[in-house]
Amino acid sequence: MSFGVQKLKKQAGEELENNILPFWMNRMKDPQGGFYGRIDGKGNLVPGAEKGGVLNARILWTFASAYRVCGKQEYLDMALRARDEIMEKFVDKEYGGTFWSLDSEGRPLDTKKQIYSIAFTIYGLSELNRATGDGKALECAIELYRSIEEHSFDARRNGYLEALTRDWKPIEDMRLSEKDQNDAKTMNTHLHLLEAYTSLYRVWKDEGLRHQLANMINIFLDKIIMPDGHLALFFDEDWKNTTHIISFGHDIECSWLLAEAAEVLGDNCLREQVISICNRVAEASLEGWTLDGGMIYEKEIGTDAADRDRHWWVQAETVVGCLWQYKYTGADEWLLRAMAEVKFIQNEIVCPDGEWYWSRKADGTANTSDDRAGFWKCPYHNGRMCLEVLAF
Repeated sequence: MSFGVQKLKKQAGEELENNILPFWMNRMKDPQGGFYGRIDGKGNLVPGAEKGGVLNARILWTFASAYRVCGKQEYLDMALRARDEIMEKFVDKEYGGTFWSLDSEGRPLDTKKQIYSIAFTIYGLSELNRATGDGKALECAIELYRSIEEHSFDARRNGYLEALTRDWKPIEDMRLSEKDQNDAKTMNTHLHLLEAYTSLYRVWKDEGLRHQLANMINIFLDKIIMPDGHLALFFDEDWKNTTHIISFGHDIECSWLLAEAAEVLGDNCLREQVISICNRVAEASLEGWTLDGGMIYEKEIGTDAADRDRHWWVQAETVVGCLWQYKYTGADEWLLRAMAEVKFIQNEIVCPDGEWYWSRKADGTANTSDDRAGFWKCPYHNGRMCLEVLAF
């Protein structure tokens, strides 16, 4: 199967450096500073679009990681541009944390403290430090980590609260987006805190961080992964499960991020336990996967109702998750699934004039209604897929 791996590496390198990264370098830089807020699904720049904290943090992570792997100055220039935008405009210098969004002129717009967004900022800054040794980036990441631990961590019931006001008070609407439930704790925020704390621990071996990263892994094992291997998505403050859907993309994404966290933590006993459970999660995700049609989005629990669109990020995470399972199990079918998924991406998800479509709809048509680049449509999932394949 070494030929299959080499083929995937070649495809990933070409996709990353000939399509994904050039799109963001050539079309998303705002001459006024930082990056534009949005390009619509038809490839048109949207004037006046707000600028998201998640988008900028993901740009930072992608280009810092690309510089670390590929060593090209233009990738570092993009990462530093994102770092400067974040540290100068998104970081709240009065209360700590980061703003959720800026207006198109770079002024604070939505100032709530959404922990998901702060986690991605830690992720990006930590990766920049890993790639370059940037001390200011690491210092900022540590400050953000400490803000989360002070204000969001629920020491009595464990876990992290979803969102707070600018000055860290309780907030009525904690939702990450309009499609989410308004619950106090979510799988999604915990998954990306796990990712962020893993990245930070790689470059900062703090004992308190180590404890919280191990705690996060155990939250997944004890509270979030359900007996059937799927992830519960929403919880109240006391960890009562209020989930109504299964998210196949999050299942397969968690199956490798959790394993990565255990590897970075370096606890061999916990690592063996996690690897076994991650295999169960990856196997469960295959309920949404088809050989020729990629991974569907989600389904309702207890019914046959499903969203069968093939979202860009779900396809990317499927490739990575399958490769991690191939690494751990040695089973050829996991590599074959990754190769089939890459073929589907190339044929159905990659956009001819740059980047990826948001999704391929269930009826087979390309989704040009949702963004090509924007608040949620970032270079991180597909860029990270390519970088993970190159590192395999």
